Amino acid sequence: MHDESRRQFLKSSVAAACGAALSGTVCRALDTATNSSGELPIKKGILLDMLPANLSYGERLKLAREIGFEVLQAPTQPDEHKAEELKKAADTAEIRIDSVMNMDHWKYPLSSDDPAVVEKSLAGMRTSLHNAKLWGSDVVLLVPAVLNPQTSYRDAWTRSQREIRKLLPLAEELKVVIAIEEVWNRFLLSPLEMASYIDEFQSPWVKAWFDVGNVVLYGYPQDWIRTLGPRIVKVHLKDFKRNKDSYAWVNLGEGDIDWPAVREAFAAIHYTGSATVELPAGDETYLRDVSRRVDRLLFSRS
Repeated sequence: MHDESRRQFLKSSVAAACGAALSGTVCRALDTATNSSGELPIKKGILLDMLPANLSYGERLKLAREIGFEVLQAPTQPDEHKAEELKKAADTAEIRIDSVMNMDHWKYPLSSDDPAVVEKSLAGMRTSLHNAKLWGSDVVLLVPAVLNPQTSYRDAWTRSQREIRKLLPLAEELKVVIAIEEVWNRFLLSPLEMASYIDEFQSPWVKAWFDVGNVVLYGYPQDWIRTLGPRIVKVHLKDFKRNKDSYAWVNLGEGDIDWPAVREAFAAIHYTGSATVELPAGDETYLRDVSRRVDRLLFSRS
């Protein structure tokens, strides 16, 4: 079935289903999923730390909203007054803080054999989960382990899972998902492995945070997306360029990522979460360009 016929078939199916007394919510969801424009129903996000640091919270979030970003990812904020200030700024700017980037998992990894280090990591995650509740976020990003000469792969797996399970009662109480991200920590090096790691929790409060750029050195993001499927709850966007004798992080669309294939993979798994840009900070001109690049590469907008 060619593309036009497939779209027509899906639109007819939606009409028939809605005619069969499905709820309005379901019908709207079906209609979104079969949008004839081909746009993905994904919210465009930006890191708080990408916005100009010389501006106030209110000015930074107002700028993010004006240049087309719908959601924001904020780092862990242990200062309660600053956390409240950020919440008020987000409410005023009408931009949602939809996720929290936990900040203690690299310095204090859950995979450590030192109980004091692990407790600091757990404390940081508890702060992140409470930040998420305050800000109305539904996800906290977590790097689960860090491999080094003292930490074996097996130990990283078992130790990190054991400690994450200690956080699940709080995650459930606060209704916040712990999202495991694949990063350059020498851990979870294939989509099959990452899927298995997440599935072993047997919990709806542990999902995947997929970073499109982090796997380019040793894999293909479209393959990871299709393999992880509904486990993916949030996404990071960046790009990566491999040269003959070197490699580098580059701006969106200037690297080796096959963006049409990535877009097709997200459509195939019916992904409807957010996609947050993770790039260096910059001024308004730079950020507007980044926003346009996301539109062009992920949403097929000119």
